[in-house]
Amino acid sequence: MVRIWAMLIAASTAAPLMAQDHSQMDHSAHRMPTAGEAKPEMDHDAMGHGPSAAPQAISEQNPTGPPNAADRIWGAEAMRESRDAVYREHGDMQIFWLQGDRLEYRARDGSDGYLWDLQGYYGDDLNKFWFKSEGEGSFGEPIEQAEIQALYSRAIGPFFDLQLGVRQDLTGPDRTHAVIGVQGLMPYMFELDAAAFLSNKGDLTARIEAEYDQRITQKLVLQPRAEVNLSAQDIPELGIGSGIDNVELGLRLRYEIVREFAPYIGIEQEWSLGGSRDYARLEGEDPSVTNYVVGVRLWF
Repeated sequence: MVRIWAMLIAASTAAPLMAQDHSQMDHSAHRMPTAGEAKPEMDHDAMGHGPSAAPQAISEQNPTGPPNAADRIWGAEAMRESRDAVYREHGDMQIFWLQGDRLEYRARDGSDGYLWDLQGYYGDDLNKFWFKSEGEGSFGEPIEQAEIQALYSRAIGPFFDLQLGVRQDLTGPDRTHAVIGVQGLMPYMFELDAAAFLSNKGDLTARIEAEYDQRITQKLVLQPRAEVNLSAQDIPELGIGSGIDNVELGLRLRYEIVREFAPYIGIEQEWSLGGSRDYARLEGEDPSVTNYVVGVRLWF
């Protein structure tokens, strides 16, 4: 016990650990400059931030970026063949696609009616053959309007195709039209289909369609849709006036049982305007029609 107490007393009276001698350290690199003294410059080269550390610019003369990095190992010729094979296997495949965008029954004042709107294509990412068909009518009466289009489509951007071809009207006075238009995806995911038609009679008309899919749930989708038809001149035999011929605004709510099959309900309002409104009244028709629709949207 005496020995333990002696050790404790010795430890309490021993000198403290030697403090670090900061006077021997060089603080000049961290010293704040005094008034009138220039600030010291930092050596960025030594820190790895100098010009020697900057990446070289990527260009055709200096293809050091990821798209061409393999050329340095395997050679440009070998990699060109490999890239061509990737395009053939993943970007040059021939695809067939068909969609019934609107296949519907229309309840309205007077005779109920029907409408079909089909389109599809066969081709690759750049070049396609498009086919489209639209028509409508009232039950128990001849088809009011029907057409079919055959178009060559060429990609002019990541989201748009330029389309050229012909349209054949299947009802009314015989008309064949040359077609030029664009179809694709606008910013904010609006689908746009716009075309101009020049008939063999010299009539110039145009049609603009736009729709937007607002997904409420994974299976429930609300789709606003608008269509505007225009004409450069009066076409009395077709009941079309110059300017804005008619406008259609619709709202459809569909339920995707699977992505490829979706029944829907909705409402659509049609207005004939200008000279077309006058032609409709002369025929005893209402220039404003409300349709309550039930239909199905499908594709494969």
